[in-house]
Amino acid sequence: MNRLHEKIKMKIVAGVIVCLSVIALDLGFDRPARAADAPREDDYYKITKFKIPDGLVLEAGALQLSRDGRLAFSTRRGDIYWISNPFAADPAKDSKFVKFASGLHEVLGLAERDGVLYAMQRCELTKLLDDDGDGRADRFETVADGWEISGDYHEYGFCSKFDKNGDIWIALTLTGSFTSDVKFRGWCLRLKPDGSLVPTCSGLRSPGGVGANAAGDMFYTENQGPWNGACALKHLEPGAFLGHPAGFKWYDLAKNLGKRPDEPKSDSRLIEEAKRIPELSPPAIYFPYSKMGQSASGIACDTTDGKFGPFYNQLFVGDQTASTVMRVDLEKVNGRYQGACFPFREGFSSGNLALELSPSGSLFVGGTNRGWGSRGSKEFALERLDWTGKVPFEILEMRARHDGFKLTFTEPVDSRTAGDPKSYQIETYTYIYQANYGSPEVDQTKPEIASAVVSDDHKSVVLTVKSLAPGHVHELHLPGVRSAEGAPLLHPAAYYTMNAIPAEESKP
Repeated sequence: MNRLHEKIKMKIVAGVIVCLSVIALDLGFDRPARAADAPREDDYYKITKFKIPDGLVLEAGALQLSRDGRLAFSTRRGDIYWISNPFAADPAKDSKFVKFASGLHEVLGLAERDGVLYAMQRCELTKLLDDDGDGRADRFETVADGWEISGDYHEYGFCSKFDKNGDIWIALTLTGSFTSDVKFRGWCLRLKPDGSLVPTCSGLRSPGGVGANAAGDMFYTENQGPWNGACALKHLEPGAFLGHPAGFKWYDLAKNLGKRPDEPKSDSRLIEEAKRIPELSPPAIYFPYSKMGQSASGIACDTTDGKFGPFYNQLFVGDQTASTVMRVDLEKVNGRYQGACFPFREGFSSGNLALELSPSGSLFVGGTNRGWGSRGSKEFALERLDWTGKVPFEILEMRARHDGFKLTFTEPVDSRTAGDPKSYQIETYTYIYQANYGSPEVDQTKPEIASAVVSDDHKSVVLTVKSLAPGHVHELHLPGVRSAEGAPLLHPAAYYTMNAIPAEESKP
């Protein structure tokens, strides 16, 4: 009988232990945060998918919001559609696609002025007019065609929106992305309000998008290849040579730019060649290959004053292969742009090519995987990214100092972890500037992080870093940093392109 009582007591105790364990799990008292509790991109930025009508091959080319709230979408097959109710909670049910124009040649840029659409074809920039008001384009007017095409599959053309001066910037890919067989391939041209077409920059190879930052300066995305060790964001400063010399032959037609630059030396380093060639402009941002993406594409600037989250005035850049959107924080040092890029959002359905950020804070993303594979498995897609209102714990800004970096965060940091140099890891590298395709990471260094000083408001940290390396990407990881609430960073990595080290800050 006593043995029976003991068995019953043991079963009761075991049952109580199991019950308490279940309760502890439910209340979250089990152990340090589980993987399922880690922050997720979807908690902060939601992807909403549009339903593409059956039979419509909507390979993304470009996007443009209209004044009446519709979204224009161009395709690589030469069609343009108007999409009604693009901000609907359920666009799969409430948005409609209406064809506006067809028969165009791979439209990879759209702009709008005074309610009129402009489309960037391979062969020309075209103004589209609906004379009878039936919702279809009736008249197609050539606005600019001062360049040529040879029929090569890779002679793409991208254009910007109208800039602050009323100009449109046109970025032209090289023939086959390697040579400049016909007029102005590998150049940036600028269409002025008076209709004149101004040669503006040489040295482009394979642009993926054109867009302005908050200051109104224009940039384009460049893709890895000859004379380009990795994908990059480059400033289209008038008169600049952006790195690929194949288009030098057209300087004879660009009298406004003067003599052609000296030829760069292959197998050198870009920052060294820039010392020798004044016109050569280093990338503002490198997107380290594979780590950040493999085919940089569209550009959108956040001018929504907080409607898209805490990243006001920063740039968002697509990547076609990785099916991602990246984030860029720029600054000027010694008169030139440089700065950091960060992962931002993955999980899109196709290869992201076109971006359009609305004033209300919705980022529209158009995708295609024709010609390149993409992580997103769909052949094409249209999606919308919206901020949920929750602020992610992220590096907001990474700014260079004469002796390191100042990191600003979106949320207060835990002073113990953020003030510990062991919470950070840093390495640097650059790329071979060469006529061959791409480059491995070379000239690696491992600087020492000597100190990490947290600000009084716990929103920033100054890192003292020994042996900064001009011309290098400074890759920073923050595995040990936690917020004041104990959360890890949503994206604990940053990649800072340092073209120049700032001068020493003045003492108070």
